[in-house]
Amino acid sequence: MAALEDDIKTEQQLHELQKTCTRLQRQLATAKAKSADLIDAVERAAADAALIAGPPRQIKAPKRDKRRGSESALLHLTDWQLGKETASYSTETCRKRVEKVVQKTIRLAEIQRAAHPVDEIVVMLGGDMIENIQTFPGQPFEVDSTLFGMVFDAANLIESVLLTLLEHFQTVRVYEVAGNHGRIGKKSDGVPDNWDRILCRIARDRIKQDRLVWHEPSSWYEIVEVGQYRAMLVHGDQIKSFGGNTPAFGIIRKTTAWSSGVTEPFQDAYLGHYHHVSQFQIANGGRVFMTGSTESGSEYAREFVAAKGRPSQRLHFVDPEAGRVTAEYIIWLD
Repeated sequence: MAALEDDIKTEQQLHELQKTCTRLQRQLATAKAKSADLIDAVERAAADAALIAGPPRQIKAPKRDKRRGSESALLHLTDWQLGKETASYSTETCRKRVEKVVQKTIRLAEIQRAAHPVDEIVVMLGGDMIENIQTFPGQPFEVDSTLFGMVFDAANLIESVLLTLLEHFQTVRVYEVAGNHGRIGKKSDGVPDNWDRILCRIARDRIKQDRLVWHEPSSWYEIVEVGQYRAMLVHGDQIKSFGGNTPAFGIIRKTTAWSSGVTEPFQDAYLGHYHHVSQFQIANGGRVFMTGSTESGSEYAREFVAAKGRPSQRLHFVDPEAGRVTAEYIIWLD
């Protein structure tokens, strides 16, 4: 009798488990369908806008500097969180600060050109270019735009940045990685697409300039090549933090492991995610450069991280023959 009761109980548990699996599969399919519909709408809108606008005009190249010993500019743009609204930050503030970054980059390049040519700029898009409305509960109450608006505003801003740089540099090369704020839906939804990827694709498809080289992303990281210089571009959310602290030891340990043969060889690493400026030495003799955000006034940062990072982005100059950074600038935006 006891054995029969056990069999009945097991059969009931199996039936309940099957019902639960069916329900979860149905919920997952629904969530993916909603995400797929949204992605499809964005892509169709981008295609329609490009068709209406027509092919972009080719930007005239600046006069070529024939001196020897050219260096390259390396601009790290990351964590714009476009669409985030605080007491001191908005979509319009983001746009103005990014424009300020571009203008300062051009002026600093002119200073460097007093000593040698700077014909090329490499732009590293580090992820979290939009705030999103799905990353955490309550996020829709902390934005000044729809998700649809964020995606196209960010794509427009990237396009404007690159077109302006093409007026001042012979060659513009772009690398990109995705951030955690670009996640589509909840983590449990398992959607492989990312809004950072999508908005960068929109900008890439629209801009189409002869002197622009856009390296299509292949992984969660990219190896940026400037002559003999090799750098790893990664968003930074791959390194977990606890209690709101910047995991300095974790950053050093993880990047050292990556440089030991886990990824392709690199000297330095560039990451954002933590919204403040810092740098660390790693075992291979290179450094990890942490770049800040254009955002300001984050209550989350004040309350939980107990930090108040100044808005900034990062600009370096690189000697491609020597394979090293020759000048480092933090572009402050407050």
